[in-house]
Amino acid sequence: MSRFLQSDTIPTAMNEAFLKQILDSIADGVFTVDLDGRITSFNRSAEKITGFSRGEAIGQHCFDIFRTDICQSGCPLNESMKSGRQIVDQPATILTKDGRELPISISTAVLLDESGKILGGAETFRDLSAVEELRRELRDKYSFGDIVSKNKRIQEILAILPDVAESTSTVLIEGPSGSGKELFARAMHDLGPRKDRPYVKVNCSALPETLLESELFGYRKGAFTDARTDKPGRFEVADGGSLFLDEIGDLAPSLQVKLLRVLQEKAFEPLGSSETLEVDVRVIAATNRNLADLVARGEFREDLYYRLNVVRIELPPLSERREDIPLLVDHFVRRFNALTGKDIRGLSREALGLLVRHDFPGNVRELENAIEHAFVLCRGRTIEPRHMPPEITRDQAASSVVRTDTLQDAEAQALRDALERAGGNRERAARDLGIHRVTLWRKMKRHGLA
Repeated sequence: MSRFLQSDTIPTAMNEAFLKQILDSIADGVFTVDLDGRITSFNRSAEKITGFSRGEAIGQHCFDIFRTDICQSGCPLNESMKSGRQIVDQPATILTKDGRELPISISTAVLLDESGKILGGAETFRDLSAVEELRRELRDKYSFGDIVSKNKRIQEILAILPDVAESTSTVLIEGPSGSGKELFARAMHDLGPRKDRPYVKVNCSALPETLLESELFGYRKGAFTDARTDKPGRFEVADGGSLFLDEIGDLAPSLQVKLLRVLQEKAFEPLGSSETLEVDVRVIAATNRNLADLVARGEFREDLYYRLNVVRIELPPLSERREDIPLLVDHFVRRFNALTGKDIRGLSREALGLLVRHDFPGNVRELENAIEHAFVLCRGRTIEPRHMPPEITRDQAASSVVRTDTLQDAEAQALRDALERAGGNRERAARDLGIHRVTLWRKMKRHGLA
């Protein structure tokens, strides 16, 4: 729309009344300013969105009428008039005449005469309140505590999670590092009857075998040189609650035997003690390794594997759930805003595109770290590509063809999942995806799904 307002695209014979009719027919707000920043035109949608009439607006400085949260820090219209560069869809918040805060997106361009001389600037803005409401609805629909996903496989796990949480069965969670295994373990504890009892975590790969044994089972005074007092182990501390054993695939063979006994008999002896302690602990184990393969290679006890593998949950890597990246980004932006006190509104289209195209070998944890890195560098309201970590931006151009194919595959899979969830009903699938059904039909044809 801002390009349309450049004077070299408007026929000289077009009179002012005709131009006014065109601008008043546009759903987006549109206004123009002169070189002093005073408003020279103000269309009907601008009146409706801001609450100011055309008569009240014309002749006033832009910032007296179009009151946004970025007027002082970085006015996009001033930027366009200084640089000649167009700005597209920059998020902002406007304060209407009656004092309401309204989310909008802003696009700006410079106004030129036929000789190329700058006459002023033009700005279009769109009311995003309906979009924000839809975003909140989607966030509520696809959020489960700190678990955020619209991926079909994750949704299937979430559907059974309450039933798994109610049981006392041992659970094995398999998935790559950073895929959110602990989030699911914590959700099982919080949803179950043990939620008011201890939730204890142990990383089985973080400690050497001798220290891990004393950490799990505790010790009695005099058990070894430095054992000056009794110390309860994690099993004893977790009595009545849940024990999360992360990286269980790295557990030493001798400790595998002792863990098997606890799972079978609900009993163990602390180091340096002949006393048998009985405990009631719900064990949730997690690993980024395939335990079945470790069993086949003789690196993990088969009997322990089957004792752990009562309920098995397999989490996909983030590269197989790219449709979740915008949801996760929104989730992390809100979290870091709360932690840092900043008011970052989101990512630019280019920055989000970098994330969607990235392979994320570190999965959700890497995405979270990327947003935290961007928060450190971003001083404005919008995260741009320059705020991203080097590993996100590195070699983007060299692999653009491959990434484009990956993105297209991810979009096609997201369409298939939505259609499957909707039972083939295109209108429901479009509503699920947050797009118009005509847009859905066009994308289906592009991917050969029509």
